Amino acid sequence: MADKELGLLAHLMRRAGFGATHLELEEYQAQGYEATVDALVHPEDAPEWDDDLFRRYQPDLNSVMYFESAQNYWMYKMINSKRPLEEKIALFWHGLFATAYGKLNHAKGVVNQTDTFRRHGLGSFHNILMELSRDPAMIFWLDNKDNHKDAPNENYGRELLELFSMGIGNYTEDDVKNCARAFTGWTIANDEYMSVRASRDSIWPSGRIDWQFEYRPEDHDDTEKHFLGRTGNFNGEDIIDIIAMRPATSWFISGKLYNYFVSDTPNEEAIAFLAEEYRKSNGDIRSMLRALFMSDFFKSEDVWYAKVKSPTELVVGTARLAGSFTTPQWDITNLASDANFMGQEILNPPTVEGWHTGTEWVDTGTLVERVNSSALVIGDVLQPGVQAMIRRLKNRQDSYQPDELVDECLLLVGGLQVSDGTHERLVEFAANFGEVSFTPEDAVSCSEQQVVELLQVILATREYQMA
Repeated sequence: MADKELGLLAHLMRRAGFGATHLELEEYQAQGYEATVDALVHPEDAPEWDDDLFRRYQPDLNSVMYFESAQNYWMYKMINSKRPLEEKIALFWHGLFATAYGKLNHAKGVVNQTDTFRRHGLGSFHNILMELSRDPAMIFWLDNKDNHKDAPNENYGRELLELFSMGIGNYTEDDVKNCARAFTGWTIANDEYMSVRASRDSIWPSGRIDWQFEYRPEDHDDTEKHFLGRTGNFNGEDIIDIIAMRPATSWFISGKLYNYFVSDTPNEEAIAFLAEEYRKSNGDIRSMLRALFMSDFFKSEDVWYAKVKSPTELVVGTARLAGSFTTPQWDITNLASDANFMGQEILNPPTVEGWHTGTEWVDTGTLVERVNSSALVIGDVLQPGVQAMIRRLKNRQDSYQPDELVDECLLLVGGLQVSDGTHERLVEFAANFGEVSFTPEDAVSCSEQQVVELLQVILATREYQMA
């Protein structure tokens, strides 16, 4: 396989998933780039997820009494799912429609919301906004349960326009007020009881009760409203119909997708291309992502390794590489803790704005945590993925010079391409071992440890820390 072809597939899987092993990349190469893209954007064609195994190891998933259970479940799915883009797009929507357990105190609520992102995340943006507006976790998070006909609460209406669909400058304060009025009556069934239950943390004896959406027509403001230049007796559905067809919305969501999947640096021409795809496809996210992954601006080597991996991307990608947690042991919670220490507590974003991404993921403290966490996971020679890499090295040849070992290990960690300077430093490090030989038998243990030490250094490189 040509280096560029391997690099492009590796780039695709870092962005559309959580990276890929060298064996997976060879499988993708056999089917070709375009076929790989088509498989990614149609996750429904891959095997469906079965929760039974997870429930046997972690029975709390049945009631989700503990927040850690929710985090463990998602970490396990991101590591093991055969539908990488389904999990990646759920993570995208989780960051955009940031909803935090800290206020909800209801782990099942955030689990259910994430499931909604999986089911609808590649559908039309119109439908995604509709599902979001009916989502009990969002209704609780942004206080729409307190949005009444005689006492409107503007919190959800404001964030729907500002953070979720159009952006500042594309609406007025009157639009916010009338948007809020249109969503009066959209609430949670038995919300007062559920609020008290959550605040008192009464998870016993039978765990949380699922929140349910409820529309109360008697609490809906059915008078005339003026919204984004249109007038009518609008309900929430009408508001979303209007938002979804606005040019500002096409630009807003195109910019968010570009930032998440391509580059932290805006590209107006590329965003315009995606906005046009939004209009042509009626806001179909699947169509937009296929166009994005097939575009020249996505394939360009200028954007390879141009994004800092989020903490979740880093810990999940490293666990996949090492073959960790193929069964859902309870200590998978350590991965969520590691991501938290790096600045991303999954399912509990700091504010409604989500997380500040890009270079803000990295400072002197989080960088140390990122390197140490990756080194700890890949440093276990007994991990299945590490063993698979060592077997591949043994099968290819009996011994390796430093430069040969570096090149092979870079391939094995997912076709990682590094700068000349990084490559030179890695070869200097490997030279400390001299020739690494897998014969005679008594040399194998030492050689395996040397391979693991080199892998740890590779995972500390700038290139591995980038997506």
